[in-house]
Amino acid sequence: MTKPYTTDTSNEADSVQLELWRSMSGQERIQKTVSLSLSLRNMAFEAIRKRHPEFTDDQIRTKFIELSYGKELASGFAEWKLGRTVEFS
Repeated sequence: MTKPYTTDTSNEADSVQLELWRSMSGQERIQKTVSLSLSLRNMAFEAIRKRHPEFTDDQIRTKFIELSYGKELASGFAEWKLGRTVEFS
């Protein structure tokens, strides 16, 4: 028996979801994956916005990059986008 890829979903629900994915065409799976990825990114942006209501959109993007990819990349992005060096705590 294989391990489920989620820990908060029943085995029955996992099976149904897997069958739905298998029934999709390649293009449908790509479209769904992109849609889910954008939704997740938007949720992350909203969480950052709630935690830091004073942040501009560029600061939210920079914080997202820091949390996702590290301070070095975020600093490079901020320097490129904002034209200045940004220190992270």
